[in-house]
Amino acid sequence: MDKMSRVLERAKMVVGMEVDEEGADDGANSSFLDDFNRQCTLSTKQRLYGFAACLFVGLACTFLSMFVFFNPIKFGITFTFGNLCALGSTAFLIGPKRQLVMMLDPVRIYATAIYLASLIMALFCAFYVHNKALTLLAVILEFCALVWYSLSYIPFARSMVTKAMVACFDTEF
Repeated sequence: MDKMSRVLERAKMVVGMEVDEEGADDGANSSFLDDFNRQCTLSTKQRLYGFAACLFVGLACTFLSMFVFFNPIKFGITFTFGNLCALGSTAFLIGPKRQLVMMLDPVRIYATAIYLASLIMALFCAFYVHNKALTLLAVILEFCALVWYSLSYIPFARSMVTKAMVACFDTEF
């Protein structure tokens, strides 16, 4: 039985869930994120349900945005909302604190900043500017930033994509 619990703990660590550790909590060294993370106590089943629900809503919004592609303002809103839901779904798996820590990791800090800025810019262009061309441009930037941000989680993926793009667009023959 002990071996089974160790395997379960390893599986939780691989997925990114926190493993119960025996140790005293220090109230003096507690931060807002630590307090928030402690309040977000969900069972494994609840985390998986939350992840699945947010991911489904995010993917559905992203898919449904294709039906309003020729109305860039509606497209920008639904596509961005879908991306926000899909991004939030991973917080159910690994917890909000770890999600933020991973997003602010030095390896992906620039990708995160560009991605979040493009999300805000797409919503700003759709809600306030009401310019179809700017909204479409912001959504294209958002998609490119999403791909670059996602590639930051795969080892050597960004360098491979960079080399492939340089090889494809090399003008010397």
